Parts: sequence; structure tokens; C-alpha cells
Amino acid sequence: MLIDKNLNTPLYIQLYENIRNLIEEDNFKEGEKLPSIRSLADKLDVNNITVVNAYKLLEQEGYVYSIKGSGTYVRKTGYNMDISYMEDGDIELMIGGVLPISKNSINFASVSPTPEIFPIEEFKQALIEVLNRDKGSAFVYPEINGYEPFRESITSFLHENYNMTVDKEQIQVISGGQQGIDIITKTLISQGDCIFVENPTYSGAIAAFQSRGAKIMGVPMLEDGLDLDTFYKYIKRYRPKFLYMMTNYQSPTTYSYSEEKKKKLIELSKKYNFYIIEDDFLTDLNYDNSKKTPLKSMDDLDQVIYIKSFSKIFMPGVRIGFMTVPQKLFKDIIRAKHTTDISSSGFLQRAFDLYLRKGYWKKHIETIKKVYTEKYNTMVEELDRLKKYDINFIKPNGGLSIWVKLPKEIDSIELYNECVENNVALVPGKIFFIDDSIYSNYIRLSFGAVSNEEIVQGIKIVENYLRKKYNDDNNEYLPFV
Repeated sequence: MLIDKNLNTPLYIQLYENIRNLIEEDNFKEGEKLPSIRSLADKLDVNNITVVNAYKLLEQEGYVYSIKGSGTYVRKTGYNMDISYMEDGDIELMIGGVLPISKNSINFASVSPTPEIFPIEEFKQALIEVLNRDKGSAFVYPEINGYEPFRESITSFLHENYNMTVDKEQIQVISGGQQGIDIITKTLISQGDCIFVENPTYSGAIAAFQSRGAKIMGVPMLEDGLDLDTFYKYIKRYRPKFLYMMTNYQSPTTYSYSEEKKKKLIELSKKYNFYIIEDDFLTDLNYDNSKKTPLKSMDDLDQVIYIKSFSKIFMPGVRIGFMTVPQKLFKDIIRAKHTTDISSSGFLQRAFDLYLRKGYWKKHIETIKKVYTEKYNTMVEELDRLKKYDINFIKPNGGLSIWVKLPKEIDSIELYNECVENNVALVPGKIFFIDDSIYSNYIRLSFGAVSNEEIVQGIKIVENYLRKKYNDDNNEYLPFV
């Protein structure tokens, strides 16, 4: 390793880049111990703090992990998923929760809303009123756990919408749901801890858990929630640190938990001493009369850490959300939040607080539910036509996506590539699965970022591929209808 003290680049950055390159070029084995801080500092004739900062940066980027009192060890990053048809860069981004698409694509990949339904006027009024009212104070740092009046508004929001009773002192404001996951990851996970997740699940959460060296165990999803038979077997054998789940309109399956399974999970979390991380961003979007409530609403044992992001159903660029935190974890959560970004935007918290207090949120939800209900019905109607090609899907009556099961003769990756060539973006289901132990040949089609006309046009392109595939196979697999 070469360190040039005459360069303008800080020494710890040079050292970080050197070690990172060696890891990426396979000069280190998985689990190999790096030199101690003192020995490497002596060898390179640098200060100990230079090595400390380099190792910290490597750990933040997921290249190494540290064990207190033992040392720093190499971790090989990435997923062992054999998806040979796709561009390496695309699949790597998709696994991390990012899908590269062209500007002109029909976007069935994104669950974010389109700008025309953003509540611009109402939020602008809230922003202006905050500036007039608070002036320069709007831009000072708020408390690390969040602007107090906003936390009060959140407790009222939870009680009014979900019959959930949470004290404002248990609220931690965050800059979006992903930050909540990252903070929990930093707080709860140590190298080798076992984490349970739904299988399939949100790939961005898996990436966060793996970055801390967690062992991930996937529990199959059924139409009414986790497969409890598998869950029982795993829980006795592995004793998880926590379960990560999405109760309503789960991503990517769009399934929702039954009341019976929700109660059972609460009981099991107490009995086997694990937390439940409930990630919620779609509970509010139901398109029928069956109003959903989060798991946290029935948590009288303080076992559920509830993450709520407003981004997907408000405005994605306004990175605002919150999490509820058990009292015994709060100090550690505060510490992790502070080291992440000190605190979330005080100005946006003040504005969103006003937005909630004035009742704008309820009006916005009513508006977007009308828009999304129409899109949902269009998507379902178009997909119903494709059932003659032996595709299947459950109608979720809520959320922002449809989870489509393909017959084994139609490969989701081939379909993805064909759609990309025709300017249609969708997400192959395989990237959401922990392993290949269960059937994974699905696609996720989201309708949040498309118009009704684009839904019709995009599904026709999917149909063209299915028809061509069956014709190429001489109709060998065409189902009898």
C-alpha cells in the first residue's frame, strides 16, 4: 500500500482507497483479518487516527466489519444471485432498490406518485406560513428526535387514523423510511446476528442488514401473511434479533396480514424476545371498505418499532417520516440518528406539522385515493385479459402495485429485457427473494407513476411478448380456456 503525503488527498482517504481496491481485486479472503491499527500505522508511518478513519469508512461502505476486542475483518459485498441475462450494473442497482430506466419509458417500476398529484398549493401555504411565523428560527437545528410540536401532531395522527397510542417522547423523526431502517440496523445488529424477513421483501432493507454482517433468514409469504409453520421452526432454531415486515400491502407481494396472524406475531415476539420492525408506507391506500391498521396498533407489549414514511404518498422529494421507539432503545436510537445526519430538516418538520394540523393531509389522501383507485382498476382490468396466458395475481384492493405470477415457461428476466427494449420498465420478482428455495418467477407492476393510457399501452407490450413466446413454442403451453 502506497501513501503519498505530498498529495492533497487526505491520508485516510488514500488508505481507504488502497484497501478497498485490494478487496475488490480479491487480494483478501472473506473473513481475513486486517492488520491492527497500531501495526499498520507504524508500517505506513502515519498517525493511528488515519488508520482508524480509513477502517471506519470501509465499514460504513460495507467492505469490512469490526469485532470489539478482536479486530477488523474483510467482508465480500454483493449478492450471490445468478441472473445471467441482465447487465451487471442494472442488477446491482436493482438489488439496492434502484432501477435504471430511460426518461421515455412507461414506468411500471416506480411506486412514487407523479408530480401532477402533488399537493403543491397546500404545502406551499404551509411553507409560507412557517416562514412568516418563525422567520429565522425555522432554520435552526431542531431536537435530534424531532421538532416537538411535530411529534405532538404525529401522536394525534396515529391516534386518529390507526387508534394507536404513542407518547411524543417515543417518536423519532427521520428523513424517510430508508433512514429508519439504517438507524435500526446500526443500533440493533452486530456481526453474525440472525434477522428474519419476509420472503420476498424490500431489497434495500436486506442490503442494510447485510452491511452490518447479519445472517438473513427468509420466511415465505402467504396471502394472509408469513408462513407460521416455517416461522415456528426457524424461531426455535435461530433466535432472531428482530423480524422485519410490512403488514399491509406488503412490498412486493401486496399481501396483507390477517388479524389472527398479527396477534400471533406480537405474542411470539414477547415469548422469544425479539423486536418487530414494521415498515409502513401504504396502509392508507385502500380502495375498498376494508380499512387496514398497522401491527403497532395492537402492540401493548412495546415490541414493535414502527416506521412510517410519508414520501410515497405525499411528495418523494420531501424526505420526511418517523419511527416509534421502545423506551429501552431510545438513547441508542438517538445516538445513531445524530451520527447519521444530526437531525432531519427543521423547516420541513415545521411545515409538515402545520400541514397535518390544518387537515390538509386528510384532503390529500382522499384526492389520491380517487386517482389511484382508477389506475388500480385499469391495471386489474388489463391484467385480467392476460390470464389466458396462464398468469396469476391476487387483487390486493390497495397499495400501488400488482404482484404477477408467471408460468414457469415465461422467464421474468427475459420479459424484463424485452420490455426494456420497448421502453417499458418493470421489476423482475427475483431480486426480492432471499434465495431460490421457493418459486420466484414473478414481476411487480406498479401504477403510481403512470397514466391510465400508459397502463393500457404498457400491458399491450407485455402481452405482445407473451403471445410471441407462446407462438414460438407452437402453442405447446397455451392453457385451455
